[in-house]
Formats: sequence, C-alpha cells, structure tokens
Amino acid sequence: MSGLLGKKWPVPIMKPYWPFFAAGALVAYGINSFQNVLMNTDEYKNDPRNPNARNKKEH
Repeated sequence: MSGLLGKKWPVPIMKPYWPFFAAGALVAYGINSFQNVLMNTDEYKNDPRNPNARNKKEH
C-alpha cells in the first residue's frame, strides 16, 4: 500500500528551494518592521484601529 499521497520519491525539497524560503522570511521580516514603524507615526498614533493606540480603556 503506497498511502494517501502515492509513492514516495527521494526528491530533495530543501536543497533547491532554501534561497526562496530564506527570501520569504526576509521579506516577511521587512514588511513587519515597516508596519511597526508606520503604526508609531504621529498620523496613526491615536487611530482607534491601531492596536497601540494611546486612548485605551482600563479594565
């Protein structure tokens, strides 16, 4: 029985694709950093959609 996915072939996955995984991680890190910088600008500091808004209610 070969299982649900069919026959297992000895194909290297990480060896040819590691640059793409690394580039994806770098792009995600860069977008996250840029988003954090934009959330802390004066224009969006008091925006109610901003999770770091200054006018939060105490619970």
